[in-house]
Amino acid sequence: MEQIAFLGLGHMGAPMARRLLAAGHPLTVWNRTAAKARPLVAEGAVLAGSPADAVRDADVVVTMLAGPAALGAVADEIVPALRTGARWIEMSTVGPDPVRELAARLGAGVTLVDAPVMGSTDRAATGGLVILAGGDTAGVEHVLAHLGTVTRTGPLGSAASLKLVMNAAVIGGVALVAESLRLADALGVDGDTARTALANSPVGGAVARAFAEGVHFGTALAAKDLELATKTAELPALEAALEHYRRAAADPALTHADISLAAARIRTS
Repeated sequence: MEQIAFLGLGHMGAPMARRLLAAGHPLTVWNRTAAKARPLVAEGAVLAGSPADAVRDADVVVTMLAGPAALGAVADEIVPALRTGARWIEMSTVGPDPVRELAARLGAGVTLVDAPVMGSTDRAATGGLVILAGGDTAGVEHVLAHLGTVTRTGPLGSAASLKLVMNAAVIGGVALVAESLRLADALGVDGDTARTALANSPVGGAVARAFAEGVHFGTALAAKDLELATKTAELPALEAALEHYRRAAADPALTHADISLAAARIRTS
């Protein structure tokens, strides 16, 4: 089986890497905080001392990083180390420009696929992610199949673009649900009644996400995604939502909290 290098072992990356390891792939891992790799090393993964060391012998490279800056820093190290014939699956949420810039840096012998995911830590652990895939996926679909269901989106960068669209809708929807429940309270509408009515309405998916338990999507990441979206187009409603998430991310009590907790703050503030 292909030798896989997995870089980025945060809330999403660790369970995804674990699924590839469980599928029998020889796995080398790297994370900026090396301690996060210890559980995977105990299960059979090899810990690399640097991003370059992680990818040097890899057939497939997977990156699942926090954002454009983290991707750029890792790319500086691994681009010169990639071997001819390697396939790079970029799964971070960074928007299309960093993906296209990355492709321009790669030699003709390396294939880049942008494959961000929809779903949180629960789906990452069970292989139930929705994987949006742009570019030539022919050589990596069997690897992605261990992580979820692949939806082809078109040329390279198209998946990164669609991921921004979808995340903006979900994150903005959570803020909208939170404020709607705040309005219900101001009008004297019973909270449980309002929540049930909203759950049975067209915004039901956002209600479910606003009250989700056992999943993780940090407020800082929510703010990062909305910043990427609002830099691309004039989006007044999302700009307002962005301010909510920025305040939540700046609050020491909520810095690492899930967006559902940020929504709770909007409801009660």
